Amino acid sequence: MRYRTLGRTGIKVSPYALGALMLATSIGNPDPDDSVRIIHKALDAGINFIDTADVYGDSEEVVGKALQGRRDNVVLATKVSRPMGEDPNQQGASRRWITTAVENSLRRLRTDHLDLYQIHRPDPTTDIEETLSALTDLIRSGKVRAIGSSAMPASDIIEAQWGAERRGLERLHTEQPPYSLLNRGIEREVLPITQRYGMGTLVWGPLGQGLLTGRVRKGRQNELRRAGLVRHLNDERRLDVVEQFVSLAEEAGLPLTHLATAFAIAHPGVTSAIVGPRTMSHLDDLLAGADVTLTDDILDRIDEIVPPGTDVGTLDQAYVPPPLQDPNLRRRPISERTAA
Repeated sequence: MRYRTLGRTGIKVSPYALGALMLATSIGNPDPDDSVRIIHKALDAGINFIDTADVYGDSEEVVGKALQGRRDNVVLATKVSRPMGEDPNQQGASRRWITTAVENSLRRLRTDHLDLYQIHRPDPTTDIEETLSALTDLIRSGKVRAIGSSAMPASDIIEAQWGAERRGLERLHTEQPPYSLLNRGIEREVLPITQRYGMGTLVWGPLGQGLLTGRVRKGRQNELRRAGLVRHLNDERRLDVVEQFVSLAEEAGLPLTHLATAFAIAHPGVTSAIVGPRTMSHLDDLLAGADVTLTDDILDRIDEIVPPGTDVGTLDQAYVPPPLQDPNLRRRPISERTAA
C-alpha cells in the first residue's frame, strides 16, 4: 500500500480509508465480531486510516474494540454535529456540544486522542469562528491532532480559512466531500480550493452509495436493503449512466467497483477515498482493485460520459444549504417583489 500525506499535516494515510458506517450492527453488519475481523483484515492489508462518526449507531464502539492493541498504528477519524438525540443542543457545531461530544467519542473509541475530528455537516446556526475556537482548544489539549469538515461548500471553506487566520485559530486541515463517477461537482470549486489551501481531501461515496457496485442495474430488481429508502438508487438518469460505466468497465476488463475506486483516487486533489464494506467479501473485492491504474484513454472515456465538474442527480445525503430548503429564505415578501 502506498501512502499519501494528509494535506499539510505530515500524517501519512492510505489511499483507501476504511469507512465504518456499515460496520455498525444497527445499520450494516449485524455481527460485531465479524466487523472486528473486517477491520483487522483491512489493517493487515495496509489500510491505516479509519473513518467513523458518533451518529453511526454503535460504529465507534465496534471500532474501539477492534483497535485494542493496534491503536498506535492507525490514523483514527470521527465526526460530530449530526443529531444524537431529541435535545436540540445534542447536535451542531457549538462549543457546548463539541466539548461534550468529543468526550463521548473518546470513551466509545477507547482512546485518549483522535487523529482527525471533523464537523459532519455545516452548522449555519453557529459562527464558524466559534467552532474553530472550540476545535483549536481540543488540539491544544492534546485530545485532537487535526480538524476537518465534511460536505462544506467552497465558500464556507474559504470563510473558515480566513476566520482562522484572522483570529489566530487552527485552520481546517481536511474536507470530506462526496465524489464518484456520478458526482463530480466538487471538481469545479471544492477540490481547487482544498488544493489551494493545502487541505487533505477524503472523498465519500466512491461507489455512488451502492449504484456503482454492479448490483444495481436498470430494469432489474436489486437486493440492496436501502433501495426502497433512498431516491438516488432509483433515479432513471443515474441508472442510464451506470449502464454506460458497466460497458466501459467490461471493455477495460475491470469490475465496476475497481473502475469506480481507481477513478476516485486518481485526482491529484484527492488524498483518500472512503470505502465502506459491510462484509468480508466486499472488502476482498475492494482490496483486489488496489493496484488498478486507469489509463488516460479510460479517463477520457469517463469524461465523455460524465463531464468534469458535473453531477448526475443528487445524493440523498448531500448537504443542502438552508436557502435551497426554505422558500422564505429566497423570496422577498410579496409587497417587495415588484420593481415599481
